[in-house]
Amino acid sequence: MTASSKDPGPVQGRVHQNDFLDCPTGLVEYYFEDGIFRWSDGLYRMYGYERGEVVPSMDMVMPHLEPEDRPRVQAYWEHVSKNGGPSSIYVSIRDRKDRQHKLLYSADYILDGTTPIGVWGVIVDLTTSIHSDRHQLATEAVAASAVNRAVIEQAKGILMGRTGITADEAYGLMSQLSQDTNRKVYAIAQEIVERTTVGAGKQGNQDHPLL
Repeated sequence: MTASSKDPGPVQGRVHQNDFLDCPTGLVEYYFEDGIFRWSDGLYRMYGYERGEVVPSMDMVMPHLEPEDRPRVQAYWEHVSKNGGPSSIYVSIRDRKDRQHKLLYSADYILDGTTPIGVWGVIVDLTTSIHSDRHQLATEAVAASAVNRAVIEQAKGILMGRTGITADEAYGLMSQLSQDTNRKVYAIAQEIVERTTVGAGKQGNQDHPLL
């Protein structure tokens, strides 16, 4: 996931950042050993289901994708499973009630030390943030900011797992450090993710003030 930490300013004809910061977000984990997809409740809701109604799988997802996106998603999944990421793709799906959603998928390896053991992903529903024809792709500004959100969500999950705090408390810690150091929250989150995944097991990996 290649994204700039510089927030885009107001641009005529584009969706402003504050309009999509609260876009619905879902999480997925897939471990190579057991081959099972694990979805968050938010991801079930994007597709129009409740937990327990369906078993998440590629075969279950494919019919929900617009036909033109199915080969791209299959190729994307194979690429991420083989090469890791960060990597992103923008697609359109139809939920259970045939309502179209514009989704941004961002994925990377789950690492055990330096060994890939699965794939972790964030899915952001941009539907309500796009004020254009349903076939028009999101602007670069929307996509970049959504990817930033994915990194922040991943950093929140890391802090929650390591400290037992809530999602709001994890964001509050990053926000406070952002104010104290005059750095953007995305930059703080990116550093947490990099230290946890890329630098796993290395001396100094815990030097970050929030780790």
